[in-house]
Amino acid sequence: MTTTDPRPSLPGPGAADRDATKPRLDRSTRLRRWMLQGAESSGAHEGPHQVEVERTHSWWRVMCLTGVDYFSTLGYQPAIAALAAGLLSPIATVVLVLVTLFGALPVYRRVAQDSFRGAGSIAMLEKLLPWWAGKLLVLVLLGFAVTDFMITITLSAADATAHLAENPYTPHWFTDIPVPLTLALIALLGVVFLRGFREAIGIAVVLVSVYLVLNLVVVAVALVHVLSRPSLATDWWSGLTAQHADPLAMIGIALLVFPKLALGLSGFETGVSVMPQVDGGNDDVPGKRPEGRIRGTRRLLTTAALIMSSFLILSSVVTTFLIPQKEFQPGGEANGRALAFLAHEYLGSVFGSVYDASTIAILWFAGASAMAGLLNLVPRFLPRYGMAPQWARAVRPLVLIFTLIAFAITLIFKADVDAQGGAYATGVLVLITSASVAVTLSARRKRQRGRTIAFGVITLVFGYTTVANVIERPDGVRIAAVFILAIVVVSLLSRVRRSFELRASSIELDAVAQQFVVADADQFGQVCIIANEPDDGSAEEYRTKGKIERRSSGIPARVPTIFLEVYPADSSDFEEDLKIEGVVKHGFRILRVRSGTVPNTIASTLLAVRDLTGVVPSIYFAWTEGSPIRNMVRFLFTGAGEVAPVTREVLREAEPDIARRPVVHVS
Repeated sequence: MTTTDPRPSLPGPGAADRDATKPRLDRSTRLRRWMLQGAESSGAHEGPHQVEVERTHSWWRVMCLTGVDYFSTLGYQPAIAALAAGLLSPIATVVLVLVTLFGALPVYRRVAQDSFRGAGSIAMLEKLLPWWAGKLLVLVLLGFAVTDFMITITLSAADATAHLAENPYTPHWFTDIPVPLTLALIALLGVVFLRGFREAIGIAVVLVSVYLVLNLVVVAVALVHVLSRPSLATDWWSGLTAQHADPLAMIGIALLVFPKLALGLSGFETGVSVMPQVDGGNDDVPGKRPEGRIRGTRRLLTTAALIMSSFLILSSVVTTFLIPQKEFQPGGEANGRALAFLAHEYLGSVFGSVYDASTIAILWFAGASAMAGLLNLVPRFLPRYGMAPQWARAVRPLVLIFTLIAFAITLIFKADVDAQGGAYATGVLVLITSASVAVTLSARRKRQRGRTIAFGVITLVFGYTTVANVIERPDGVRIAAVFILAIVVVSLLSRVRRSFELRASSIELDAVAQQFVVADADQFGQVCIIANEPDDGSAEEYRTKGKIERRSSGIPARVPTIFLEVYPADSSDFEEDLKIEGVVKHGFRILRVRSGTVPNTIASTLLAVRDLTGVVPSIYFAWTEGSPIRNMVRFLFTGAGEVAPVTREVLREAEPDIARRPVVHVS
């Protein structure tokens, strides 16, 4: 069998430097090659700088990258819980932890098992709907994912700026420049990802380690103060029962305020989207199910959830017991920074400032988790759909684009944390809800009744949370709608623009197909192919078609012909691996291939025949009946339509050398 990649590719990094006979590349060429590293890859995208994906990392190191977003919520989550629930904050936090451990964690452990290539729950849902409906669903979910990840970058950077301004040692004029400071932090994050993925993981390990240790110190010291003063617990319970006499009412209110605490669920989707970076050890065999990677990712998710849940419960207890409720209100010293308040209060300004610096650093780098998610998700879907340029497979151009978008969001919202909170929560909850739906359907398909019921209940919980959040904070949906509309419009325009590209990621001719074309090339010096739209498959069909083409196009009687038939597939797919089968039917030789786009597939087949035989083939068409405009629209959405001229245009763009370009005849 012969397999070819018909698409142009870029030379590997450093190829010119290894060949001393080649002239040195000028600076602009080296810059372009550096920027487009990875753009030559096929649809099996492996994440940031995927050409070096072999350099995987231990699960705990990747956990630190995804954890910079998840763990950084400790910087503001206790204050949000206290502001939303008041004295009920510990109980409301317990509800959040229960939903995390028995809801989000099982869901994403299942996602890691079923979607181990790093495309997350979106890839699981992609297969539910056929044709364009499935692609549209993916675009909508990508819109919410982009909302979540982009707002994570801008909100975390803005929150880091706010923490910096509130430190007692910070010059007062820092409070007057929140937008420039936030833009600087976002730009610095972009520089890190332009450098590479390994650098991002190294920084994340240091930041997460330091931050968790400092939080452990603050919480431990605060717990000592709580345990040394039993009256604090008594006063809390007295105040709580004075407000809510009925324990069931307490639980009910805690459930009602739960949607406001949903920011504490961030990080799970990113955890599964960077799965290709997790080292699977010796258990993983190329081309087979990566059991080691799946185990590592599930361990990553479980460890992160347990660490975060422990910190959330303990921090909510100590902050509620030790900080007066008025300090959580807007303008209060603990608003948005409860643990930082305790660090200054009980460990002094020096330690408090060190804690502030650690919080600022991890909040800034929380955007790294989101950036990693974007760089893994977008190249996996949009270029494969033809809804992004080929260079969108490369990481560095995407980093620049996402950084510029983050600049725009920061300027629009003026680095206001509260103004972006609704969109952040909406993105997080929609992704978790969609993941819950995906695993429920996965369990149902596998006839796992118990798990289907359990995941169904989890889906209802997250569905309620999402709806409640949208009702209370509709601005999040409006912001997400802007991202969705932008993605859909840009995607469709890109699809139209890329209509005349070769879409085959690889072409494989079986032994019979190779024999047909090689025999004609060797014996007659020509390969004549007749394009035939499959009809009833009768001998009369092929006999009549052959006679008409020989008479109309002047095919020499001595030269044999081969029929080429393209059978319809999902026309919404853009890239395909083509398998060409050679068959003999009623004495006629036929090449058969299944594809969603007829002209592009014919062009790819002709180029493969040329490369295999060394002979430029000719193909013969009949004109398509009907309006050219209607046929062009049919081509864009169904892959058929105006076949002959589109095939010729695809060949013209793919092969600029006329002497090597397959010849198209139309009669």
